[in-house]
Amino acid sequence: MSTVAPVRLLPEELVRLAASPADKAAAIREAGQLLVAAGCVEAGYVESMARREAVANTFLGGGVAIPHGLGEDKGLVRRDGIAVLQVPGGVEWNPGQVARLVVGIAARSDAHIAILRRLTRLIQDEARLAALIATGDPAEIVAALSEDGAPPAPATAATDLAETLEWTIDYPAGLHARPASAWAEAARAAGLPIRIRHGDEAADARALVSLLQLGLKAGDTVTISASGNDATAALRRFLGVVTGLSAQEKADAARAAERAAQRPVRGWQPAGALTAIEGVAASPGLAIGRVHLLVQADAAIPDSPVPLGDGAALLEDALARTRLQMKALVDDTARRLGAGDAAIFKAQAGLLDDTDLITLACQLMVAGHGVAWSWNAAIERMAGQLSALGNPVLAARAADLHDVGRRVLAQIDPALAGRSLGDIAEGPAIVVAADLSPSDTASLDVSKVAGLATALGGPTSHTAILARTLGLPAVVAGGAGLLDVADGATVIVDGDAGRLWLDPSDADLAAARDWIDALAAKRATEEAERGRPATLRDGHEIAIAANVNRPDQVPLALQQGGEGVGLMRTEFLFLERGDTPTEDEQYETYRGMIDALEGRPLIVRALDIGGDKQVAHLKLPHEENPFLGVRGARLLLRRPDLLDPQLRALYRAAKVGGDLSIMFPMITSVHEVTALKARCEAIRAELDAPTVPVGIMIEVPAAAINADLLAAHVDFFSIGTNDLTQYALAIDRQNPDLAGDADSLHPAVLRLIRMTVAGAKLHGRWVGVCGGIAGDPFGAALLTGLGVGELSMTPRDIPAVKARLRGTDMATLQALVERALAAESAAEVRALDTGAGA
Repeated sequence: MSTVAPVRLLPEELVRLAASPADKAAAIREAGQLLVAAGCVEAGYVESMARREAVANTFLGGGVAIPHGLGEDKGLVRRDGIAVLQVPGGVEWNPGQVARLVVGIAARSDAHIAILRRLTRLIQDEARLAALIATGDPAEIVAALSEDGAPPAPATAATDLAETLEWTIDYPAGLHARPASAWAEAARAAGLPIRIRHGDEAADARALVSLLQLGLKAGDTVTISASGNDATAALRRFLGVVTGLSAQEKADAARAAERAAQRPVRGWQPAGALTAIEGVAASPGLAIGRVHLLVQADAAIPDSPVPLGDGAALLEDALARTRLQMKALVDDTARRLGAGDAAIFKAQAGLLDDTDLITLACQLMVAGHGVAWSWNAAIERMAGQLSALGNPVLAARAADLHDVGRRVLAQIDPALAGRSLGDIAEGPAIVVAADLSPSDTASLDVSKVAGLATALGGPTSHTAILARTLGLPAVVAGGAGLLDVADGATVIVDGDAGRLWLDPSDADLAAARDWIDALAAKRATEEAERGRPATLRDGHEIAIAANVNRPDQVPLALQQGGEGVGLMRTEFLFLERGDTPTEDEQYETYRGMIDALEGRPLIVRALDIGGDKQVAHLKLPHEENPFLGVRGARLLLRRPDLLDPQLRALYRAAKVGGDLSIMFPMITSVHEVTALKARCEAIRAELDAPTVPVGIMIEVPAAAINADLLAAHVDFFSIGTNDLTQYALAIDRQNPDLAGDADSLHPAVLRLIRMTVAGAKLHGRWVGVCGGIAGDPFGAALLTGLGVGELSMTPRDIPAVKARLRGTDMATLQALVERALAAESAAEVRALDTGAGA
């Protein structure tokens, strides 16, 4: 493995001088965006910093504030780092507290303890602190926060008071600001001097800054002492506070692990007691292999200037060779995975011609920097600007920038290529990484790679999607601890349960191989029967359709047993390009889809933009919470320039022939339906097109509750369980830390589905489901028992769902539903899954 150069905790570019944020929230956001832009944290960490303020005061004293994220959001930290806002004019942090140095902290472990130590010492050096608040040289601030320096002369001698006891710090995050505040408050309430000593340093327990200056970490043993009348009782009360906090600190740190432990036992189980890293299931299956740790080294890029003419020629040559490389990757991916997945790399190749990017690199070269350094700086700056916007779609473009940027760097200087998947000499390997770029995943050699596990990501990431396409078991959102797994260690990855099992014994390996063989046999049986309909044993038949985005994906859907397309996501026509498709371009796509289906049904969802799907070229206004803003139908009704061309293209396509239906997303009220239907009828009449069924998505609780009212105005419902779950449970489905909790089999979600079906039945309307649980065999069984008549899913999920439904009957499924609706949690519902029949 290559040696990773150390990364400075505070480079000068993360110091912003003479800042003037409007208020505390703006200061936190600005500091957080600096950390995002530097690649220290994911965009969601900025919101976590804001949430921290609701539960703790991060004002340290002396004009210094230390905003940082919540403990449970450490998974959003890519690497340790700090960012500093110098605010000479000050910003009110809390009443009576004015911050002039705002130090945003990102720390994966206890690195923040060292930072607090430096800051608390700095606060005691009033002259130097005043100089930092006024300085115009960021290097001075970097120096002050990058070196511990000599501690100030202790105000308290490193000796103990009359009565003593010892205690070992067992707070997982050490003595940070929140518990230290409680210590200080308890010491002041005691009314006696209480001293904390660690080694040769001591602190007055009544002084927060003094406590933090000790830099206490988990495992450090301290002597707590007191003097005065009733000192023994005072120490006992103080220790009670300390140990009470210990329990809470441990509970907070263990919360994610506890949630994982509460999940029902699913998938393969080891023969013995094994340690597992819990993540989120991303692609099903079980695989055994040796860890191939793919760490994208944050190596220092050398700044080696060359004559400007030579540098320009070198950059131009590197770009040209990368374009050829990308073309080969596009061709290979199209051949192996299809044109849809190849489109990812077509978009990346377009970045090589981005004039802003190339101009910025050239400007840096003109300023006297080296070619590789200039290119990397340009990539980091532009990617940081995209990431800092907090928009998941634009953040994906930032990832593309980094991906293609690394390719160009490797062409400029092969020494900068770092470790790659091409280094896998022989398999089977389990690739472990913080995250995988699209090109990393698409270039996997499945003859050598058996499975994937990433610290970041989610079940809808490129890694998850391409892993499912390749048929590789995958676990995502495993957390930073995943990267501590030893390179070359033998592990077992379970993509059904979302676990990476460590250090398996021979007996465990044998049991896992038996499980893999049984899975392979089961899938072979299911795939052999995939062309048969999903007919229950009592003759009840469920329509099975596929979720697709483009016409070229239809052949795979039909090959896997799909009987039509239950969801065509038209937003991808807008997301995958830099401008809005014309009416004619949309017409050609819809006709292509109808023709590919050869008479089978097609349901097209009208443009669903907003929430996690933002389109930069539409220039939509910024929203603080886009999931609760102008998205779906709300946007369409406000933007006839988007709605009308799409409806015209759809009705023109219907006029030529085919089984076409239209459905509208994110409906919350009857007046939205009537307004949209009126627009449909006006355009249909203008084109003299046939009447087509018009349906709506049920994605919010309001629509499910009012299903009986809405059903009177539409031809069908299609339930989007991913969004319905998000809104019903108040869980952001893009948050990797909550991904395991956003379970669509939660009883509350199932009850909303039952209400939807009942409301539709009053008017004789059919109900489909196109969300994630439709492709889960157990979920499909529950939905069928609830009265859902059509299920639409990812094509590769179809054989298993059909097989599950053919093995049961409606009476059995209805009895299963009654038990599920009586459950108290999603875990209890999933525990009803016997793996066969009901």
